Amino acid sequence: MKKLIYPVLCFCLLFILSGFAGDRISSRNFATRSEVIARHGMAATSQPLATQIALDILKQGGTAVDAAIAANAALGLMEPTGSGIGGDLFAIVWDAKTRKLYGLNASGRSPYSLTLEFFKKKGYKKIPSHGPLPVSVPGCVDGWFELHERFGKLPMEKILAPAIRYGREGFPVSELIAYYWQRSVPILKKYPNFEKIFTINGRAPRKGEIFRNPYLANTLEKIARGGREVFYRGEIARTIDAFMKRVGGFLSYRDLAEHRSEWVEPVSTTYRGYEVWELPPNGQGIAALQMLNILEGYDLKSMGFGSADYIHYFVEAKKLAFEDRAKFYADPDFNKIPVKWLISKEYAAERRKLIRPDRAARHYEPGSQALEQGETVYLTVADQEGNMVSLIQSNYRGMGSGMVPDDLGFILQDRGELFTLEEGHFNTYAPHKRPFHTIIPAFVTKDGEPWLSFGVMGGAMQPQGHVQILVNLIDFGMNLQEAGDAPRIRHDGSSQPTGEKMSDGGWVNLESGFAYDVVRELLRRGHRVRFSNGGYGGYQAIMYDRKNKVYLGASESRKDGQAAGY
Repeated sequence: MKKLIYPVLCFCLLFILSGFAGDRISSRNFATRSEVIARHGMAATSQPLATQIALDILKQGGTAVDAAIAANAALGLMEPTGSGIGGDLFAIVWDAKTRKLYGLNASGRSPYSLTLEFFKKKGYKKIPSHGPLPVSVPGCVDGWFELHERFGKLPMEKILAPAIRYGREGFPVSELIAYYWQRSVPILKKYPNFEKIFTINGRAPRKGEIFRNPYLANTLEKIARGGREVFYRGEIARTIDAFMKRVGGFLSYRDLAEHRSEWVEPVSTTYRGYEVWELPPNGQGIAALQMLNILEGYDLKSMGFGSADYIHYFVEAKKLAFEDRAKFYADPDFNKIPVKWLISKEYAAERRKLIRPDRAARHYEPGSQALEQGETVYLTVADQEGNMVSLIQSNYRGMGSGMVPDDLGFILQDRGELFTLEEGHFNTYAPHKRPFHTIIPAFVTKDGEPWLSFGVMGGAMQPQGHVQILVNLIDFGMNLQEAGDAPRIRHDGSSQPTGEKMSDGGWVNLESGFAYDVVRELLRRGHRVRFSNGGYGGYQAIMYDRKNKVYLGASESRKDGQAAGY
């Protein structure tokens, strides 16, 4: 009998202690770490060295925008798998002086000299993913200077200095970036200059290996000294023009010289008392607003996180919003887009009636009135004056088109792939037109005051990620880090702005962490479910706590990133 008592007592003691011995005080088994909390400033990016650069700029007296530009320049060097000055940029800025939000659309247009007829005559059914044909004007650099002129303080020489120094001295490549880099090299090494600039002896740099890009350092130095003009009208523009002519491309000096970013009014809806802000098309931000409007009609809190009911309604709301996305989201200069109606509560109520609680829809039609891949970087910065910036930047598909202009050290984007060649569509290819865009920054206010600057990078996952973060925070009561750590849902297979149609209801992809009885119930309702290891986006966020006057930061546990403050 004594032999039995000792192990039973040990087991009981261990069971009791297990409730107190965990490193995490959160009751959520998916929580990875605590939020970061600081008073004077906060930065969250997808690469720790870029986060440190942003903090250094803040400590030198720079604004949130100064720090964001510095971090973005560093990410173009350190994370070329998702960003760079050959790509586009979007931002939402909270300005503490005027107490309002400002939106910047720094996306580029298609070449003047490339026509729909060219694609038709050559027999293209869709625009290629790589090479010279999907290249559109890179808007990033102009975006930097627009932001800096309005909200910056430090000189650009000081802001770009850290990226220039790392370009020359080198930096250690982090784990996830090394993984995506080695996936891109076999696809892109056949294109001119790619192997010379972006490989080490013909291969991708490995985790921890030092990588240098002195060509990009030289280009950034010219931009720091010569401003946007050197990129769009000067030496860099002429180099791009000559290179594209040599490789059979269409992007020209004229396209670059005439490029301008556009300040736009952010658009919003309310979700359970919070004001959620996105940018209007040509991006897909309003898809998140449409989904939130539909989901607001359901008691998600009582359903509980991870329940079959919650996942079912989330997926059906996504399907409905993405049918409108496929039909309406495009360049507003070429189309009359019914944004106000699409994000209205009345329209959401109409669409909500189409959802059956017991059955997944195989197909929805878009509203009567009214893409799946992409690597991106998202970052957010807040300063001691109360300014906050939500910024997203991308080359689109991985490292972009593969087109590397001579000795400039960056790759031109392939965003033009997202046009459709189907005539009569809102997003049909046309010269000097902005393509449908996947990258979207987000912001949330409460009672007109800043509450949350956040984003979730990753193609068509982005609006789905935005919604899940907000539902996790508002409905399920998670903290800022938990909201990003929670297992995610990604629905694939909706109709696309490039012309593809949804069939068989698409696929519901789930991360590990959802219960099998939930999966069985989803299958019973007609959803096609699969577990997938990747493609759930990359989250960064900064929240402002008005009561304690502190910032809280969170960074994606699926990426290499870091949130840090001072």
